[in-house]
Amino acid sequence: MNFIKRVLSTVTGIFVFLFICFGLIVVIGLIAGSSTDQKVMVRDNSILDLKLDFPIKDYAGNTVFKQYSFMNENRKDGLFNIIDAIKYAATDEKIKGISIDNNLIQAGFSQTKAIRDALLEFKKSDKFIVAYADVYSQKDYYLSSVADTIYMNPAGMMEFNGLSTELLYYKDFQDQTGLKMEVIRLGKYKSAVEPFLENEMSENNREQIEGYLNGIWSVVKNDIAESRNLTTDRLDAIADDMLSRTPSLAKSTKMIDKIAYYDEYEKAIKQAINVEDSKKINTISIKDYALHTANKLKTNTSTNRIAVIYAEGEIIYGEGDAQYVGQGAVNRSLKEAREDDRVKAVVIRVNSPGGSALASELIWREIELTKTVKPVIVSMGDLAASGGYYIACNADKIIAEPTTITGSIGVFGMLPNVKGLADKWGINAEQVSTNKNSIIYSVFEPMSDAQEMFIKGSINDIYELFTHRVAEGRGMTQDNVKAIAEGRVWTGVDALNNGLVDALGGMDLALKYAAEAADIEDYKIKELPVFEKDLEKILQSFGLTKAREDILKEELGETNYKIMQKIKSMSKKEGIQLLFPFSTEIK
Repeated sequence: MNFIKRVLSTVTGIFVFLFICFGLIVVIGLIAGSSTDQKVMVRDNSILDLKLDFPIKDYAGNTVFKQYSFMNENRKDGLFNIIDAIKYAATDEKIKGISIDNNLIQAGFSQTKAIRDALLEFKKSDKFIVAYADVYSQKDYYLSSVADTIYMNPAGMMEFNGLSTELLYYKDFQDQTGLKMEVIRLGKYKSAVEPFLENEMSENNREQIEGYLNGIWSVVKNDIAESRNLTTDRLDAIADDMLSRTPSLAKSTKMIDKIAYYDEYEKAIKQAINVEDSKKINTISIKDYALHTANKLKTNTSTNRIAVIYAEGEIIYGEGDAQYVGQGAVNRSLKEAREDDRVKAVVIRVNSPGGSALASELIWREIELTKTVKPVIVSMGDLAASGGYYIACNADKIIAEPTTITGSIGVFGMLPNVKGLADKWGINAEQVSTNKNSIIYSVFEPMSDAQEMFIKGSINDIYELFTHRVAEGRGMTQDNVKAIAEGRVWTGVDALNNGLVDALGGMDLALKYAAEAADIEDYKIKELPVFEKDLEKILQSFGLTKAREDILKEELGETNYKIMQKIKSMSKKEGIQLLFPFSTEIK
């Protein structure tokens, strides 16, 4: 009897738990679903608070939940929502200025530059921009350097010492553990798999990393030098000797204007907008104002559309979502734009390190079909490398930011192998087959010469197809493409010089070219894809996966966790890949 009671109580508990979870999903869904439709109040004499301390994606995303339509979400806090908001603020009489406040910005350099360029345009309205921080990272300072007045906390710090990156190498780790990646690559600069082959960085890889780091640093220096009335040589000297690390040093080197506490910063803003000391400043966050701007832009009555299709994240074979580029969502969006008579041109925003060769080719084909009907322009973000360049190369025109990392025209194949670990644990795998190639590959056996030959042949075929696609799309010979290929990456500036892109600029320029090609003057933007989610993904989005990651980080430590994630990620990349070493983090 006690046993039955325990069973019944357990079952009841499970049903109660599921009911509570479902209720939470409904409540949170209603909140999330209604958030994009809410009206934002902008008060008179307001300051736009540009606090960018959240992950910034090019496309915030339009998500449709299959089972629960009330949870549909169309967020407005993406990169171009932020830029639209800054543009709109320039003509909004209620906005008197912008405050860049303690950012710790979570964006790439090209994204940061795009926001910075929008701020430069804002300044033409004769409204002010001020900046304050307790701690300035290099990227924070790059953005804040556009301000009319830069403040820093008396006990604050500034990081301004040049760009760097650090790569981890796993060859000894593989030898010691028996966990190994079987790697075949084509392209001497194709460094995505180098950490599994070597213990040290190759000269070719060091050469290309130094090339794009120096290219990005040059753009950053030039922009800061112009805003702060300093020379680039002086900025290099400041970086080399860390002459801005403290508030007093930063002020003496003219990197900042004032050393002050936050209340003093607020007091200065109040004086600028004629607010009494005893009263509060009317502020509106950039997220709220971006939502307000999006609602205002809906009033555009033009019947013309330019479809902006976002390809953001690693390219995978499949549907794709807000984190990954899949041919399913992208090709469906291209077809929708192609068949919509209101859509006069297509802009594809690529921010991807590449990935699946097959998915890249399938997307390339859909772009090729779309080009026969409507103009297709590509706008490149932080990354448009390898497979990211593959899906861009046949556009009518390619626009890159000066700080874009692109190229990486090369191919690799990689398969996990646990033969060494199996031997250590006393595990032996025996195979039985009907034909000599029935077993294409086993993770418990080393790769045979015949298997390696087959994979090399496939990789070579993909490389030939890749370089042919680039040559055809860019009006070059295949030999000329191969001369700048070999997996080497380039900045946007270098890519312009070697013919891989047509112009330097951001989304504005891409839209301008698209409108000109379609011969239209007024238009509305139609953003795609619309992502679909199922119940499993909904549950993951409520933190079940994140909780597990937090536990692992706590147990392993941040560095060891990153190593584990790198190995886990690479072990999933079976087959042929067109991928940039996307784990390279620029600091």
